[in-house]
Amino acid sequence: MNRFVGSVGLRTYLLVTSLVSIGAILLSLFISYRKMFLTLDEVLWLTIVTVGAAILSLIVHWIMTRPIERAIQLITKQSQQVAEGDFGGELPLIGPVEFQAMAGNFNQMSRKLNESFQQLHSSEASRRELIANVSHDLRTPLASIQSFVEALQDDLIDDPATYKRYLSTIRLETQRLSGLINDLFDLSRREAGAESFEPGAYHLDNLIVETLQSHLLQIEEKGIEVEGDIPEHLPPVSIMPSEIKRVVSNLLHNALRHSPDGGKIVIRALMPEDGYVKVTVEDQGEGIAEEEQVRLFERFYRTDQSRSRASGGSGLGLAITKSIVEIHGGEVGVSSKLGEGSLFWFTVPVVKR
Repeated sequence: MNRFVGSVGLRTYLLVTSLVSIGAILLSLFISYRKMFLTLDEVLWLTIVTVGAAILSLIVHWIMTRPIERAIQLITKQSQQVAEGDFGGELPLIGPVEFQAMAGNFNQMSRKLNESFQQLHSSEASRRELIANVSHDLRTPLASIQSFVEALQDDLIDDPATYKRYLSTIRLETQRLSGLINDLFDLSRREAGAESFEPGAYHLDNLIVETLQSHLLQIEEKGIEVEGDIPEHLPPVSIMPSEIKRVVSNLLHNALRHSPDGGKIVIRALMPEDGYVKVTVEDQGEGIAEEEQVRLFERFYRTDQSRSRASGGSGLGLAITKSIVEIHGGEVGVSSKLGEGSLFWFTVPVVKR
């Protein structure tokens, strides 16, 4: 019996079941006649009615089971396509309500699988890009250090001033390498959720002033004018001060790096409208193309590869900035046009009273 069920389709199986039921009825009529419960005429009439009803039932049954068979065939075909990695198909909602619900659930599952595989492909591409960028960024300072060390070991440098300059370059490249490794380690810990999050009430005006003071030397060297626009009665925000200070520092550092000598940087804090304070850092730099703005906060992405590397940027600052802001429940973004400077912004939540 199990072998028979496994070798036929659902439609045939249902038809055979109906025939078995009809056969049982006819057998009952025959037994009734043999036991003298019914006369021969009664048995003949009942048999004719039963066979007629059976034929009509089989015809209706054959027609009514067609949508079910069609739905099963479509689900089977789509399942094979999914098994082969094709998630683009959609099942039509046909047949009984139960089969329509099954088709709807199948389509939803297929879409989610497609999204998951797209994310996997994207993650794999990002991983390859990350490895390539890390390899390049590690190789460059290491090659520089190696070449200068070999020159010093081979006694090729006799001039004391040149000797000191070589040592200074080695120190700078070592610091650059150390900073890159620290940024990588820091970003990995944040993405893994290893950093504890213990926010407290803090005033952003104090934090912004402290950050400006730490960049005072760079500001004076480039002759940058810094303008602050911070409301007097700005409410306290729920943050980890050291982390948000790093966010402001990263944005200010980028603004200083891309601003022309004698340029201007404006830092603003906007009063909350939806329970968040918005901080903006605006510069007069060269601006950023619109198609590049969506990738700015990716790891190792740079709008100008050669210049960014030459200026010491690791390409991780904005990725870390985004990670910190999102942990606080805020958002980060940029608005920029080529030749008109850039405005970076982030939001942090106000302390709930």
